[in-house]
Amino acid sequence: MSQKYVVIDLETTGNSPKKGDRIIQIGAVVIENGKLTGQFASLVNPLQDIPVFIEELTGISDSMVKDAPLFSEIAPEITEMLKDAYFVAHNVLFDLSFLQDELLNAGCEGFYGPVLDTVEMARILYPTADSFKLTDLAAKENLRHDRPHQADSDAYVTAELLLIMLEALNTLPHVTLKELAKLSEGLKSDLHLLFDEALNHKESTIEILPEDIEVFRGIALKKKISAEKTVHAKVDYPQTNAEKQRLLHKAFVQFESRQGQYEMMDIVYEAFSREGHALIEAGTGVGKSLGYLVPAAIYSLKNNKPVIISTYTTQLQEQLLSNDVPKLEAMFNCQLNTALIKGRSHYISMARFEQSLKEVEENYDTALTKMQILVWLTQTETGDFDELNLSSGGMLFWNKIKYDRSMFLQTKQWDEHDFYKSALEKAKSANILITNHSMLLADIVTGSGTLPEYEYAVLDEGHQFEKAAGKYFGKSLDYMAVRLLLNQLGHYEQTQLFYKLESIMSSTGVDHSESRMHTFEINKLIADLVYETDELFKLAGMYARKTSKSKSSGSKIHTSLAPDHNNRIWTALKTTAERFYFLIKDLESALGQRLNEAMKISLELSRDHQALLEEVVQVKSDLEGIRKTAKDVFIDTSSKYVRWIEADLRALQNSTSIFARPVYVADDIADIFFNKKRSVIVTSATLSVNQSFDFIKKELGIKTPILEKQIPSPFSYETQVKLVVPDDLPDIKSVSNDEYVAAITEHIISIAEATKGRMLILFTSHEMLKKTYDLIKESGLLEEFVLIAQGITAGSRTRLTRNFKRFEKAILFGTSSFWEGVDIPGEDLSCLIIVRLPFSPPDEPLTAAKCALIKENGGNPFSELSLPEAILRFKQGFGRLIRTSSDRGMIFIFDRRLLTTSYGQAFLGSIPEVKVKKGSISEIVEFIYDWL
Repeated sequence: MSQKYVVIDLETTGNSPKKGDRIIQIGAVVIENGKLTGQFASLVNPLQDIPVFIEELTGISDSMVKDAPLFSEIAPEITEMLKDAYFVAHNVLFDLSFLQDELLNAGCEGFYGPVLDTVEMARILYPTADSFKLTDLAAKENLRHDRPHQADSDAYVTAELLLIMLEALNTLPHVTLKELAKLSEGLKSDLHLLFDEALNHKESTIEILPEDIEVFRGIALKKKISAEKTVHAKVDYPQTNAEKQRLLHKAFVQFESRQGQYEMMDIVYEAFSREGHALIEAGTGVGKSLGYLVPAAIYSLKNNKPVIISTYTTQLQEQLLSNDVPKLEAMFNCQLNTALIKGRSHYISMARFEQSLKEVEENYDTALTKMQILVWLTQTETGDFDELNLSSGGMLFWNKIKYDRSMFLQTKQWDEHDFYKSALEKAKSANILITNHSMLLADIVTGSGTLPEYEYAVLDEGHQFEKAAGKYFGKSLDYMAVRLLLNQLGHYEQTQLFYKLESIMSSTGVDHSESRMHTFEINKLIADLVYETDELFKLAGMYARKTSKSKSSGSKIHTSLAPDHNNRIWTALKTTAERFYFLIKDLESALGQRLNEAMKISLELSRDHQALLEEVVQVKSDLEGIRKTAKDVFIDTSSKYVRWIEADLRALQNSTSIFARPVYVADDIADIFFNKKRSVIVTSATLSVNQSFDFIKKELGIKTPILEKQIPSPFSYETQVKLVVPDDLPDIKSVSNDEYVAAITEHIISIAEATKGRMLILFTSHEMLKKTYDLIKESGLLEEFVLIAQGITAGSRTRLTRNFKRFEKAILFGTSSFWEGVDIPGEDLSCLIIVRLPFSPPDEPLTAAKCALIKENGGNPFSELSLPEAILRFKQGFGRLIRTSSDRGMIFIFDRRLLTTSYGQAFLGSIPEVKVKKGSISEIVEFIYDWL
């Protein structure tokens, strides 16, 4: 490693040198022959004010740079340092563009040598990292990073990271490096130089593979660990609290005895033993996961019967496997047979991936993803896609190589290394089988036999099971998805999949049947189908715009789709849908004919041709799914489904989606699941409404559970939480939306100034969230705060939450998905604002259909549906604030209906007992200062 690397990090006044932003600090570290040989750091006077946000982020103020050198004064030293070196940075294009500008402005020569991006490098060498941010990578490698967003500290950590990654690169197997070197030509930075050098070094020495690596068909893989880990320890159930304490103590260094957890263990074990269903609401801090895992594992080991644990989110699945299962093994002093099982498309098909490596790669995302997967295959034991951190372009490539049944491509050679089959094998001998609600439902409905036979199950996040079932039994048609599929097929002239299929058929000399459609006929079919697709979604968008009752002034609309023969657009829509349906049917049939012909000579086909035909099989299967959905949505208009259209007025046709799902799924769930299993435990932190389980039992179709129990949280809410309702806000129903937003904005600003941020604000509509966010921004009164808003600030929920934790003064604005599943313990969150009680909008199609059905049966839609749903959501929101016994915080409810209506008491009766304080904003601010 004789190269010289100069690792640079800059702090700047903004993101764009073209817009006049300047450097305020530079940090550089020189690496030569694998060692850190020099450092340079300096503040820089930018000759302009530093924005408040940048000062908050970096800690660098105007006064600190006032007497610092101008960039032109330090430019010669930087130019000298960069001579004959690689320019290295974390997100190199950002630092390079700023430095080039400043060097040229200072009259120096710019830098034109090789550049390395440590983000790009980390994506390849750490394909499973949660994040490629410098702070997160430093934490992953246990590097000290005391002053993030200070250039000298960031440059030093980036240099340490570079050395670690160079070491990792050089230890990769020869076959992996060979493929990586081939693919690295198309990368954005000059990493191909590093891969070539590492490859040359490997080829000049004799390679000894690590013991846990094997090479099969030219691909390096982690060796399979033999699955024999069966130890049938017979563990007796701990009857007394002292016995439970002794058992749990084995798994924890600092063990905290929790009475609620012991109670939950007893209920789960009793329900399994008596073979009946149980509902358990376990408040935050009860220790729910081990509360069901311990009795489930003991019951399974004692009776040699598998127990399924099903969750709604994959995060919880992973958490159970990586955090809780090792604790069980420590308690029982044996290795437990545990398997995590997912749908086949979660696993890689090695035959398809091997084939993809033979294709010349010109697409950047695909090349990068292939490189990530090559490195990942030397690390993974599961072949499970959820381990990978792929870009959206990478996800598209995954669809080509995911596990699926093969009709043409020969996959037998990979049977020994088939990740999906290994997962199924492991599942057959498991005591505890972890899966998710949709996989569980798919297995029951299709009878695919993916999951082994089981009679005992635990549904964690059980309040979401009805939603998962609704989605599973539901259907959807999405314009972009249909068009992407048709584009993949392409017209003959576009030389896409259809052209390639015809080329194969004409070159193989296979016998054609007389009824076979001619190429130009299929080409016309595809053209007609593209036209009808555009027409169908254009009409659906028009229908939505004309019939939408949504009073929101936002661009997103939704409207029920109901047969109405007096409506001209509906009639046109139905007619177009019928043409769309029959065109797909004809195209399916034509492709089916071609595939049947190809089957006769499949063994004579090259692997390239086999892989291409597999793509045609997939397209035909997707078309069949679209056709069946179109039939359910438009043609077979039975009352079983509620149908609706969602669209965005800013791009009506492109954003239009059409949905259909059963109004109620309770009977379906009961028939296929609860009535068939001996014992199912439904658990969550939010199952009861006003101390009763009636609502959730009705939603899930559970008639007679043998046990129902609410286990309260062990936290002291009276001392840890203050619940405040301002009494000087207008009644939400009596003023316009804009007036209400203006009023709550003033309150949010006052509360934020008093609490110093660390605030989560939960909205029920994105429109109100955006208006409030814009108004706070415009006011300029919270300039020193970092405002992070769902749907406005870029990033997933997880990323927004992570960013929120990084800043001292931060406000996070969230809607629906932030009401649950966001875990921000400790000082990171000290204030929660619930803007209004979370009732579903009455015009929301599914809610409207359910309400109509209740009314039809002589019931009361408000008390039977709207109120219980809102209470469960409110409980989820309330649960965001206190996550540990040491958390303290304040909850502000801006909706006065909590105190002024009779049903407000039902909300208060469903959460832990806390005193409610009400007052004007000035009294509230005073109270905040006293308490916090």
